[in-house]
Amino acid sequence: MRVAVAEDGALFRQGLVMLLEASGHEVVACVPGGDELVAALANDPVDVALLDIRMPPEPDGGLVTAERLRAAHPEMGLLFLSHYAESHYLVRILEIGTDRVGYRLKEKVGSVEVLSDTLSRIADGEIVIEPVLAKRLVEKPRNDRKDVVAALSERERDVLKLMAEGRSNGGIASTLFVSGKAVEKHIASIFDKLGLHGDASVHHRRVLAVLTYLRSQRGES
Repeated sequence: MRVAVAEDGALFRQGLVMLLEASGHEVVACVPGGDELVAALANDPVDVALLDIRMPPEPDGGLVTAERLRAAHPEMGLLFLSHYAESHYLVRILEIGTDRVGYRLKEKVGSVEVLSDTLSRIADGEIVIEPVLAKRLVEKPRNDRKDVVAALSERERDVLKLMAEGRSNGGIASTLFVSGKAVEKHIASIFDKLGLHGDASVHHRRVLAVLTYLRSQRGES
């Protein structure tokens, strides 16, 4: 797979390149900031670009850079890396795109297996969310705030957590040891309780479900 890296920390940047090359990927560009990445990929897009969320040209430069890359290269995958699992970052990431995107903690992608699996899933069109953040999305709400999560059953919260991790229906079924039909019923119930009806595709309703929970965690309307 052809990839590019934008990371302002020199040691982590070089370590990431070594890990990518050890995984058999071709690193087309390795730069310290967003402007350099956009320039490097202007006429030579890659399969997936890896971006540090907090890098030049501004505090959240990775997000700004990703917006520019997605506009110029809609089919390019984007993997955001950060030291922090923050819901507000994920909201912005999913507003940039609802497919071929990932958000992982830097400390969690330190093995060939995890990094390669993440990149492959993004290249295949999935959304890959750090499990600790996905878990946070479906925790029971605080008593002092009305939350749409409260409308879901415990099993539906389990299903949503796995959806947020980018699992397919088959993957959810095998993890929870239930049938594919059961998973479909749970997902339909989640959509119904969230009011996600209409002509939107199942894929986009899955994304909207995650966004709904993220925004409820932040107290947005």
